[in-house]
Amino acid sequence: MTTASGIVGIGMPSPQELLPIIVILILFFGAARLPKLARSLGRSITEFKRGREDTGSLQEEEQSGDTPGANSGD
Repeated sequence: MTTASGIVGIGMPSPQELLPIIVILILFFGAARLPKLARSLGRSITEFKRGREDTGSLQEEEQSGDTPGANSGD
């Protein structure tokens, strides 16, 4: 896939590109640690998505003026 400028777009890597990456990961981390690594990466991505959703709801509250503690000028 090329764009108007002739630069190849970034997409999913092909199997020929994934194979060397997987081999390097196995050599670097070891086969026993890869499932733990993948699990922690998945949890991190999930937490990141939750954090983005939370900040979106906070921005909506700020715009509507319903921010808790906004009137506490003690």
